[in-house]
Amino acid sequence: MKSRTQVGIIGAGPAGLMLSHLLARAGIDSVVLERRSRDYVEKRVRAGVLEQGTVNLMHETGVGERLAREGLVHRGVEFRFEGMGHRIAFDELTGGSTITVYGQQEVVKDLIAARLAAGARLHFEVEDVSVHDVGSSTPRLRYTVNGESVELECDFIAGCDGFHGVSREAIPAEQLVRYEREYPFGWVGILASVAPSAEELIYASHDRGFALHSMRSPTLTRLYVQCDRSDTIEDWPDDRIWEELHLRLATDDGFALTEGPIVEKGIAWMHSAVTEPMQYGRLFLAGDAAHIVPATGAKGLNLAVADVRVLAGALDTWYRSASPVALASYSDTCLRRVWRAQHFSYWMTTMLHKFPADDAVQRKLQIAQLRWVVSSRAAAASLAENYTGVVEV
Repeated sequence: MKSRTQVGIIGAGPAGLMLSHLLARAGIDSVVLERRSRDYVEKRVRAGVLEQGTVNLMHETGVGERLAREGLVHRGVEFRFEGMGHRIAFDELTGGSTITVYGQQEVVKDLIAARLAAGARLHFEVEDVSVHDVGSSTPRLRYTVNGESVELECDFIAGCDGFHGVSREAIPAEQLVRYEREYPFGWVGILASVAPSAEELIYASHDRGFALHSMRSPTLTRLYVQCDRSDTIEDWPDDRIWEELHLRLATDDGFALTEGPIVEKGIAWMHSAVTEPMQYGRLFLAGDAAHIVPATGAKGLNLAVADVRVLAGALDTWYRSASPVALASYSDTCLRRVWRAQHFSYWMTTMLHKFPADDAVQRKLQIAQLRWVVSSRAAAASLAENYTGVVEV
């Protein structure tokens, strides 16, 4: 079967869904293809921290109702080291910007509901997706859905299909430069059915390694503890996880970490990657298909949303005026923000984690840096600005 659309979108994560939503608001037709089931993508737990700009966009485009009702607004974050907590007040340091804790799967649910309510062509459990003719004026997607083979002719294709997707592979290797860094550690992450032990996120730097106290709701706590690159999840029974969390999050004034049943457990590896350029012919990469950041800076989902906001605007300009200028500069525009986020994530990661080669001198340097961040208004403001989302870069 042959079909046609203006923009073919591969991937129904936050990037692909938000792009489809923004294009529809501009009167531009799209088709979204997702290899997983709707149930899977709506339950896939990923990032949970939304920058101010991401929150604003959801409200501005009519998908922020449940976010406003259920999202947990945080006006600051705590850095914990040497047995003491130090709060960074985001709103005071940025002129009012905050973050909102709202799981990626919740963003996906809201966007899917909005797209389906608008009658969008959103296909799940799509098989054998392939990308063709991206150097021509009529790129094509071929795929199978419900047992039927489809060839979809497009004006443009957006690859929003993640780090392991097919879209990036459609670009000739000699046209791309890939920048990558593997960090020698990961995070053991748990979701515990218990009320959070603090009202805001806690980033802890300890002699034994990093730990993070976060949350997903008033009754669900998200917790992470640094582990070695060679570790497996079997190396981390529940008792060991709780023991390390108690040690690394402890304070001299007796912080009480409340334990609860662990309902989810896994390991996330710290990895950084950037693909340049983020476009080739009429194929545009967005989100994890183009870049990965360590989770320390909470930038992954927010970068994906920033990418498609730029792309949607550029496509709108092209359809309204036939001007190719905005589309031609898409990659350069996005990469400025991507590299700023990469640096911030690198800075947070190296400041807070224990590296295998670290010695006593390195630990002293980390502590000196942490003391500076929490004692200098200028340093704290820089952190707050980056964490809540740099407006222009």
